[in-house]
Amino acid sequence: MTAGEAGAAAADTHRDDLGVWAPISPAQTARLMRRFRRPWWVAGGWAIDAFLGHQSRTHADIDVGVLRRDQLALQSYLGDWDLHAASGVLWRWPLGEPLAPDVGDVWARPAPESPWTVQFMLNDAEGDTWQYRRDRRVSRPIEGLTRMVDGVPYLAPEVQLLFKSTGTRPKDAADAAAALPLLDADARAWLLQALRVAHPGHPWERRLTGVG
Repeated sequence: MTAGEAGAAAADTHRDDLGVWAPISPAQTARLMRRFRRPWWVAGGWAIDAFLGHQSRTHADIDVGVLRRDQLALQSYLGDWDLHAASGVLWRWPLGEPLAPDVGDVWARPAPESPWTVQFMLNDAEGDTWQYRRDRRVSRPIEGLTRMVDGVPYLAPEVQLLFKSTGTRPKDAADAAAALPLLDADARAWLLQALRVAHPGHPWERRLTGVG
């Protein structure tokens, strides 16, 4: 997908405090990323909806995960797109300059005058192992990090729920209420162990063990 095609394909527009958003869909994201030969996946609420098998709510943006070590490959791949690092404020991402370890997000749009289109989220990894950025003791093989749905890689629901476990937004609670009961035994066990390591005493533990 070219920059012009991405702008033309943008979905519902809304305004964020840092600018206007018109996110593309997961299918359009797959077309955008089809020649990016590094791991990537659709995350956020779209990943939960892919697991549920239907769109449960409106999505104000689209989150795409990539490995932090592939950030400059992503920058090169997107060519003349307008890319900004995001960490409370936005600043233009200098060409060829790796972002600091505490910067986890990149906002992308086809051109400076375009709405924001995609938010890329940088994920840590060591070798073939993905690591949870809030607690590196929680990890997972990269090859088991995603699930393919209609040709699009999505973050596995138990991993996405781990990210949402620290949120207080109503949409995070809604996503958890919809997805937690549908996790299979392996996914429930992984998420339960991850919560016990990274967020001990989390209220979801009772829901995952069927207590209460």
